[in-house]
Amino acid sequence: MSTKLKIQKKFNESGGAGLTRIRSAYPGLSPAEKKVADYVLSNAESTIYASITELADACGVGEASIIRFCHSIGFRGFQEFKLVLAQDIGSSQEEMVTDISPSDDINALARKVAFRSTKSVNDTLSILNLKELELGIDAIVKARKVEFYGVGASGFTALDAKYKFLRIGVYCDAFTDSHLQAMSAATLTSKDVVVGISQTGSTKDVVDSCKIAKDNGATVICITAYAKSPITRVADIILLTASQESPLGSGAIRSKIAQLYVLDLLFTGVVIRIQDKAKYVTQKTAEAVLDKLY
Repeated sequence: MSTKLKIQKKFNESGGAGLTRIRSAYPGLSPAEKKVADYVLSNAESTIYASITELADACGVGEASIIRFCHSIGFRGFQEFKLVLAQDIGSSQEEMVTDISPSDDINALARKVAFRSTKSVNDTLSILNLKELELGIDAIVKARKVEFYGVGASGFTALDAKYKFLRIGVYCDAFTDSHLQAMSAATLTSKDVVVGISQTGSTKDVVDSCKIAKDNGATVICITAYAKSPITRVADIILLTASQESPLGSGAIRSKIAQLYVLDLLFTGVVIRIQDKAKYVTQKTAEAVLDKLY
């Protein structure tokens, strides 16, 4: 029996808080909710890595049924439900120690962490749609303004993107506050571009802001690890990363590395397209901060 199957078997036998709630509420669930319950009871571990869209497809129900199922068993929503499952199965511990032993010396530890980071980049390259990447570069080059939206760990990625693109003269901004995102999105036009960054693709604040921007005519680029997720339905251009994580593993460095890699591809592509301007503005911005250094 594989390690994953052993973990799943142990989890099912232990009756974690999430599974206990499902079994307790099962008789009173609707037919659609029972489909979800049956799937989760048999696939608890894979459920914590699934987006709401992916779980709905796997169960053969609509996303609204997933939400109703979560409410019926006592959770506020899908993410809280996944968090409890993740806590029960101990997935974050498994993520942190996979292939790493307490007996590893510092050299082995450094090599294994480096391998994880490198793998996240290589895996992302293997699934990245290069035509979509070209479209993203082209959209940014032509844009009047580019805005980056992200919250939580992805918010820091958005801020990093603003720093990079501002240095080469791209008129841009980054917002990590949901209210500011929404207000700014409402002012955009067909001349503008929004880059929505969400690891799960289900971050409501970012998805809602991207939708507002799109409704106002802006081109929406998304960076996410989930091809089937709410943000991909809003986006015009989809750039996928290959580093998925459980709710307890949120903000994992390899996920951020994958996001930064995709942003660096966009950035480098734009630099190549606007070489003279990029070189001139980089010089100007470098000179502007000279007196900030000793």
